[in-house]
Amino acid sequence: MSTITVCARFRPLSSRERRDHGDSVCVQCLDTETFIFKDEKEENSTFSFDRVFYEESEQAQVYEFLALPIVRDAFNCVNGTIIAYGQTGAGKTYSMEGPGILESDEQRRGLLPRVVDGIFECIKSSEKAIKVSIKLSMVEIYMERVRDLFDLAKDNIQIKESKAQGIFLHGITEISITDPAEALQSLASGIANRAVGETRILPYFSQGHREILVIFVGVQQELKKDNRLKTGKLVLVDLAGSEKAEKTGAEGRVLEEAKSINKSLSVLGNVINALTSGSPGKINHIPYRDSKLTRILQDALGGNSRTALLCCCSPSASNAQESLSTLRFGARANHIKASPQVKCNEGKSAKKHVVPSPTKDETCERILNKLREGLDDETVNLLKELFTLEGIFFDPNSVEELDSAHEDIISRTITSLQQAVEELVFEVEELKMENKALKDRIERADISDASFNKAGEASSVVARVLRLSNFFMSWFNS
Repeated sequence: MSTITVCARFRPLSSRERRDHGDSVCVQCLDTETFIFKDEKEENSTFSFDRVFYEESEQAQVYEFLALPIVRDAFNCVNGTIIAYGQTGAGKTYSMEGPGILESDEQRRGLLPRVVDGIFECIKSSEKAIKVSIKLSMVEIYMERVRDLFDLAKDNIQIKESKAQGIFLHGITEISITDPAEALQSLASGIANRAVGETRILPYFSQGHREILVIFVGVQQELKKDNRLKTGKLVLVDLAGSEKAEKTGAEGRVLEEAKSINKSLSVLGNVINALTSGSPGKINHIPYRDSKLTRILQDALGGNSRTALLCCCSPSASNAQESLSTLRFGARANHIKASPQVKCNEGKSAKKHVVPSPTKDETCERILNKLREGLDDETVNLLKELFTLEGIFFDPNSVEELDSAHEDIISRTITSLQQAVEELVFEVEELKMENKALKDRIERADISDASFNKAGEASSVVARVLRLSNFFMSWFNS
């Protein structure tokens, strides 16, 4: 078991930050792993990560520490994932891409072009008798839909899972690449199709990405000696900005996009909390299926992958709240455990015992029987009708999706129950508040009645005094 590698990176102050807030920063360096952070309330917190990259750090340093070990493992078909997290303008995209994916300045090149170069360098330097093939895919998660950036007609790609492949995107475009230049040209064309939008945080010099970018680099090795295949994937994720919607000044459609992004990042936080807060030996529900992002990252978060997280932050006091949230997210993620493994398949020439594939009816019945173990007959029958109407019942050769379908139903049921409980708790709190307000009104009414009675008594006394006064005045005048 290994933990996620977590690094923090602070970019230099922007010209706008210097103009509005001067040269003051909220970060005090202690060493390459530890620093003191001063929040907006002037309170200090100490953070420690696997590595901290301060303002003067170079792109090559980030790559060599964070990404190069994962690239070498990916070449050997160990799954790897690199995630950039932080608010808009904190340096995520610069760290991942540099000023541009085709940037020729070696010093400013980002992680992505360096990763591509690193994989091909591993191929050149390998002394094994192997044939290596590299495939490239790119998608964005926009408004909870997975969109293929190499084929924009594919705007709602489905996420699947199998024992052989793990989590994969069904029907995604895969481009075979043979050299780094070809790979970078393909990536540049995909990046050009991303959705972008202007926010109040970056109104002048940049546009904030309104979606989550996910890049897949598939690696396949054919071992010539025994004709076996090893497969792995390297996933690079550039998350959308993690700031609160009210700070962006977003309105209308852009506000809805921001809410969708925040939902994905919130579910990501829930997954990390569930992975790190469970009791030893106790099975804890992990809500991977609550968003497309966490479903795609299921292998990376506590699964079969070596993972690195880069927490990008602004050093300015004006962004202290967002930076503190990013750092706390990274500190939590640092406790996640993962078990990366190499998956190896027998080659075409290997002798196999051929097992007849089940028929479609047999497969359907097996799935229904599995569902009946956890659900009542009425629910299973409704699901059967739904699956038939949607045309997803069932590929006879995809028996491995049996457990996945069952887990999906259970996960959705648990999520629905959790939402119902939250709604009930909210209603109870509202009823308590209404009950308190009612009690307050009753108490005020009682006080008002008592005051009214006292006022009535006083007015009665005054009336009697006036009558006596009038009587004596009339008697005296007579």
